[in-house]
Amino acid sequence: MASCCAPCWTSLPKINGSKCSSCALPLAGEQEAKCIRCQLDPLPVAWCEASCHYRGPAERVLHAFKFERHDFFDAPLAALLDETLRGRNDLAFDAVIPVPMTRAGKRRRGYNQAELLARQLAAMTGIVCETKLLRKRAGRATQSTLARAERRANVQDAFVASPSVAGLSLLLVDDIITTGETLRACATALMRERAERVCAIAVAKAE
Repeated sequence: MASCCAPCWTSLPKINGSKCSSCALPLAGEQEAKCIRCQLDPLPVAWCEASCHYRGPAERVLHAFKFERHDFFDAPLAALLDETLRGRNDLAFDAVIPVPMTRAGKRRRGYNQAELLARQLAAMTGIVCETKLLRKRAGRATQSTLARAERRANVQDAFVASPSVAGLSLLLVDDIITTGETLRACATALMRERAERVCAIAVAKAE
């Protein structure tokens, strides 16, 4: 897949209904609420958003973006994030922060796809993108290789936030939300350093 045609972009399965305010899982009904899982164990975020269902064209595009070096998808995918963010009418952030990778992981892949999205979204919104406020410790397995039950333990204490986040309103950016455990670990690290507010946004939510 060398590029993505216009029909593919127009057929992306956008999430048009209500979502879980904690993990962005699509919900029945019109009002924002929390899914059953998040009612019991919510993520430490003020809100969480996703633009698309992780299936069909969205899954194919994101796979190419993440694993096939289709880094030129960063701007159109970030445009989806910008549309979703503006739909919430909430741009009150001091910084956009990508979910970080380790240096070794970034070298293997060639880039951090979340960072590409965050930089593009920052340019579209005028919010500064900060890549040094949150880092990932080395020595953890890749989340996508693990079962749901193993993911929380794998990322527990995997991220370290800078004390500079104290008092800041921050927007975490990632490509895909699966179980939400990576976002949980990132937000926990930021809140531990007394960030005022953490929200999260991703291109797609897996169901």
